[in-house]
Amino acid sequence: MRTDPKPLVEITQSAIRVLVKELGVVDTIRFVNQFTPGYGDYTAERQDLLAGLSLDEIVSAIKQDAARGKAKARR
Repeated sequence: MRTDPKPLVEITQSAIRVLVKELGVVDTIRFVNQFTPGYGDYTAERQDLLAGLSLDEIVSAIKQDAARGKAKARR
């Protein structure tokens, strides 16, 4: 059993090979893309989006969206 850590690049290459073998190229790409960093400033965007809303208003909006989603799923 190996006790010294492998270089990160070697681990990444091995993981990609396993994923491609098990999932195929397209699904491997989809999986890996989940972990790429986004862009923009989430904190500033969140503050702009929620400016002036109370917690109760935010919760109410979430519940309304969830109810609309369930209604669409039933159609």
